[in-house]
Amino acid sequence: MLSKKTKYGIKALTYICKNEERSPISIGEISKAENIPHKFLEAILVILKKGKVVSAKKGKNGGYYLLRDAREIFMSEVIRLLNGPIAMLPCVSLNFYEKCEDCPFEEGCGVNQLMLEVRDSALQVLEHKSLYQLTSEIKIAEDTLS
Repeated sequence: MLSKKTKYGIKALTYICKNEERSPISIGEISKAENIPHKFLEAILVILKKGKVVSAKKGKNGGYYLLRDAREIFMSEVIRLLNGPIAMLPCVSLNFYEKCEDCPFEEGCGVNQLMLEVRDSALQVLEHKSLYQLTSEIKIAEDTLS
């Protein structure tokens, strides 16, 4: 299941990405617009800053902005930064692999085989969905509703 931290992180990133002027956006503005608790958003943005997804400018006109082009920020990266492994079990994780204690033979484990398929399907979407694409889809949906 996707954590609230990850959900809020994606919402914050799409809000920052939709900023036409590309000027820094304050935590307060993002928090209010996306209905994200201010302190929680601060912690999320710190993680995204350490992960080199966003950066911050201090001062009166300060705030957060994308550090890289939105076409280069993929949802798999964001989810791994904020949520950890994409795989539902450690025995099928590409980046956080751990052997299951109760399973002597992974290749013969039905749960392992099922979760490999789930992981691969999820990665097919997440590794190819950029922040730019996601934000563009949101804009189209918003335009359709208005």
